[in-house]
Amino acid sequence: MDVEAAIVLVDREVYRQTNKHLTDLQQVIITRVCQGHKYLEIADAYGCTEGHAKDIGSLLWQLLSEAWGTKVTKGNVRSLITRQLASSVDNTQAIAPHTTKPIVNSEKLDFVGRQQAIAHLLDLVDQGYKVIVLQGEGGIGKTTLAQNFLLAYFDLTLEVLMAKETANIVSVAAVVEEWLHRDLNQDSGQEFGVTLSRFKRCLEQLRVGILIDNLEPALGHDGRLVSPHRDYIELLRILADSKVQSTTIITSRDRLCEPEINLEHYRLSGLDLAAWQRYFKAHQIDSNQTISIMHQTYGGNAKAMTMLCGIVQEDYDGDIEQYWLENYRDPLIETDLKNLVVSQFERLHQLDTQAYRLLCRLGCYRYQELTKVSLPGLLCLLWDVPTRQRRVIKSLRNRSLLEFAQGQYWLHPMIHAEARLRLQSSSAEWQQSHRQIANFLTTSITRINNIQDGLTALEAYYQYAAIDDYGAAAKVILYSRENQWGQFLTLGTTLYRLGIIQPLTVAIHQIIDRVEHDRHRSELNNILGDLYWTTGKVHRAIAFQQQTYATSQKCRQLIPRTQENRHDLYYWRMLEVDALLSLGLYNIDLWELDTAADLLQQVIDLAHNTKHHSWSEKASLGLALVNSYTASSSLSNPTVSKLYRLIVNLEDPTYNTGRFAYFMQILGQIFFNHHQIEPARIIWERAIGFSESGNYIQIKAKSLTGLGTLERLINNFEPAHIYHQQAVELLEKIGAKCDLAEAYLQWGITSQTNQQLDKSEEYFDRAISIYQKIPAPNQVERVKSSQRLM
Repeated sequence: MDVEAAIVLVDREVYRQTNKHLTDLQQVIITRVCQGHKYLEIADAYGCTEGHAKDIGSLLWQLLSEAWGTKVTKGNVRSLITRQLASSVDNTQAIAPHTTKPIVNSEKLDFVGRQQAIAHLLDLVDQGYKVIVLQGEGGIGKTTLAQNFLLAYFDLTLEVLMAKETANIVSVAAVVEEWLHRDLNQDSGQEFGVTLSRFKRCLEQLRVGILIDNLEPALGHDGRLVSPHRDYIELLRILADSKVQSTTIITSRDRLCEPEINLEHYRLSGLDLAAWQRYFKAHQIDSNQTISIMHQTYGGNAKAMTMLCGIVQEDYDGDIEQYWLENYRDPLIETDLKNLVVSQFERLHQLDTQAYRLLCRLGCYRYQELTKVSLPGLLCLLWDVPTRQRRVIKSLRNRSLLEFAQGQYWLHPMIHAEARLRLQSSSAEWQQSHRQIANFLTTSITRINNIQDGLTALEAYYQYAAIDDYGAAAKVILYSRENQWGQFLTLGTTLYRLGIIQPLTVAIHQIIDRVEHDRHRSELNNILGDLYWTTGKVHRAIAFQQQTYATSQKCRQLIPRTQENRHDLYYWRMLEVDALLSLGLYNIDLWELDTAADLLQQVIDLAHNTKHHSWSEKASLGLALVNSYTASSSLSNPTVSKLYRLIVNLEDPTYNTGRFAYFMQILGQIFFNHHQIEPARIIWERAIGFSESGNYIQIKAKSLTGLGTLERLINNFEPAHIYHQQAVELLEKIGAKCDLAEAYLQWGITSQTNQQLDKSEEYFDRAISIYQKIPAPNQVERVKSSQRLM
């Protein structure tokens, strides 16, 4: 069986019913089933579960059953496809009644990965379109696809290649005359109208495929044919006539905007990763990881694929890793690729200077965490275009220079590289563009509801960093908004709670030594402390918080106590008590309980019944936790009782528990340490519910650890182990080392109590290993004490 022909056949049937093409997995299923493979083998080949492969296959057989009017199963689909292919000549008479050529095989070495595009073109022919504009950026493979498609489905193909320059375009009269004389054995008329009439009669009698390649030099800024070549309109009218038997494919980077011509545009996308991998493998180059990176860099561009493959073969003896190591910083280092992109920019510059400036400015976006840009994100870059801004955007879209889908825009990677390079040559515009984008990103996110909101807001930082405005970059991280927990916190603090650790840490370190404002530098140190605490580098965390505390105390003492300075005094005191509170919590994780108690008491003494009283309440909970680890302590603590009533009994519906989000699970631990099982369970379950609604992973994981210890206490070991496992998986995901070590310790104790001694030894050793790396010697001794109980 011709498997590729089978895929084209099935893809057409699926598209007719769902308006969607086959997915990668569906194509793999068709291929492997036709080759006699089982679902387990299919799942292994694709990298999914056997159950998922079965589910997708079942849905596919159902679609084919509806299309073919007979029950399709995995067992009979091969024979049914064979039958459909055998009758393809009869079934496709409306498409190709005069051809006996086989369905096109898009897996030739110079033509890979276009099964879906072929199926889509066939669908358009089925729908009665006589003229199809195959549109896409340079090098995407428009001409190759058009030629292969027409050669496969038509006995006779007529071609005209437009000249690169408008002045050199051959007249339409000369083109039609040549077709008549050379290809159709007909005489032309003395007048152009007569020639066209004779040509039309031929197209009404013969099934002909026509390719008009590279049309854009004949198009003006508005997408219409330029005046010297308006005669092509007459040819297009004939080609679009419903009576002709021909199909015409026009390739163009620009959209053809001639409203009087009935035609359809098909936007061709880049080749998928699988096509790139097949192509390189066929040329004995097999490094999927590097190919994947290159594919993403070049957006699947077909010309880039063939060119790079040839260079790697000839100049690097097939060593693709070495090639990419030397050249990855400049994706346009190859001259042909550079010229391909440059020609598009130069043509746009001549036809539409406003669109050209917008294209260059769009190079300021990074298209990384924020991979696409909304319409307002484009409009903010048209500050010097007071009217008809959307026309400028449309101009870029019509020329295949601006990608678009579902209301979002982005640049092809090669276009992005050239746009950024060109804008850098204009210092003023480079600066202004970055500032416009940064301001748009900051103002567009008014509340952090999820991780994407946080990452979008952080993008403003990179805009300022690109123009070396480190003060403004710091303000992005310190800009306060409401978050999903009902708090009004800096972006940095909210990102830390969302588990966005690494990019935030790197961002702060890149600017902190260049920030001149003492308060901003202290706030960044404060955030860095929490970031390093989370990742288990507790001693570095302590060092950053000590810097925050020392600077805050010094600056607060230097400020005169006047009415005008009251806000500054408030702010420095807040940083001071917050740093002390953090230091107290850090020392609990080190099991330096005496030091922790002293620091937390300092917070209470400084903040109790002041404008910073909430810090006093948090410190009281922390101190209650420290005391709960000693046998002599009691549960009599007004803050503990108050918070429990507010969370559990909901005495005050307006009370914002989000202010005490982290401390909810501490409250559960306090009750547990005092053997108050049900209150502990209620608090931890409430904390998990709170964390799931707001994506506060650390709270959820610590509360799961708590529930595991609780189930252990009542000898309910099966759910205990499940809770411990869930906690460990979450903490490993976010890299919270101290919490992870505690989770392993508690899992070890549970396994020990359950007589699973090998497991307990394994978990104790993991906890010790983590604590030794921190280092936290008191915690190491605590774990070893638990081991000795075995």
